[in-house]
Order: sequence, then structure tokens, then C-alpha cells
Amino acid sequence: MNRISRFLARPLALSVLGLGLLLGVSGCASTARVGVTSDFDHSVNFRAYKTWSWYPTQPIDTEGGPAKGYESFLDKRIRSAVEQQLAQKGLTYSEKNPDVYVAYSARVEDKQRATNSPYGPFGYPYGYYGYGGFYNRGGYVTDYKAGTVILDFVDVKRKELAWRGQGQAQVDQQTISETEVQRIVTSILGNYPPGAEQASR
Repeated sequence: MNRISRFLARPLALSVLGLGLLLGVSGCASTARVGVTSDFDHSVNFRAYKTWSWYPTQPIDTEGGPAKGYESFLDKRIRSAVEQQLAQKGLTYSEKNPDVYVAYSARVEDKQRATNSPYGPFGYPYGYYGYGGFYNRGGYVTDYKAGTVILDFVDVKRKELAWRGQGQAQVDQQTISETEVQRIVTSILGNYPPGAEQASR
């Protein structure tokens, strides 16, 4: 390869490398981490739960719409994700005499994140590539939307809360998309049933 070929190949290689890094960053940005917490009644034998049903008085329409005779898109997404995950865990849906009721709630909130760095989590200055940031005395602050889903498992016989899981992730809109709901619900139920490590706390 002569000098001219090497000279032309170098910028091309750098461009390809830069494009690859940018695409990688974009992929990371689109998959926000899910923060999960859970708590439970240590006296409950969760392995004894074989059947479940939706909580009878579960309010419909988590998005606060006026309709009560049908479900919102968010309700449908949560119910579908929960049904899928519990089936994979071996729990059978049964409206008659279930062992446990499942209730849920969801919300999207506007939040802020502070950092001492003028750069976003992917190395770009705030204000670029969709980051709405500004500086105050506490550092650089960015606005974002957080979607939260809470799942409650209620023991039918005792009529008491047995397990609660909560998941929160950054979302793109004022509602939680189907993909985001699936990811959050899957992460929450990853802690169910409580394992030996949780039970020993």
C-alpha cells in the first residue's frame, strides 16, 4: 500500500470507528437501568402459592382517564407482562379460590438528576443530543421522566400484604411504553419469590 492509500484509509477507518462508538452509545442510551426494591412478610411460605388472580377492587385506568368500563393501554401492558411472567414462574391464573391476589399501580414523574460533571452519562455536554441540562451552584442538573410500577401480592386467606416489588426506570414519554413495561415488570418479578438471601435479611 503506497502513502496515498494509507493516507486515505486512515480517515476512513477513524470514521468507521467513530460511527461504531456512536451507535454503541445510542444503544446504551435506549436501555435505561431498572432500579428494583422489594419487601415481604418473612412468615409467609411463598412456595405454597400455586394460583393467583387480580385483586377484586383493583382500580382501572392507571393513567387517570375518565373511563372506568375499559382499561387504558398502560393497564393492558402491565396485566399482559404480569400474566406472562407469573406463568413462567409456574403460577396458574384462577378467578375461583386463588392463593394470592395481585394488585398494581403505575405512575410517571418528572425528576432531576444532579452531577458535578458538565458532561452527560455518555460523554456529551448537557444540552446536546437530547439532554436538557443547566448549571446551578450544586452542579449540572438534567430533567428526565421516571416510570414506576408497584406490584403487591396479597394473601387471600389472611387478607394481608405478603410481598411488594417496585421498579423504576427512565422513560421517554409521559406514559410507559410496552417495551419499558415488559422490562420493568420482568425486573421486579426477578425478585419473586424471595430467595434464601432475601429471607435471611
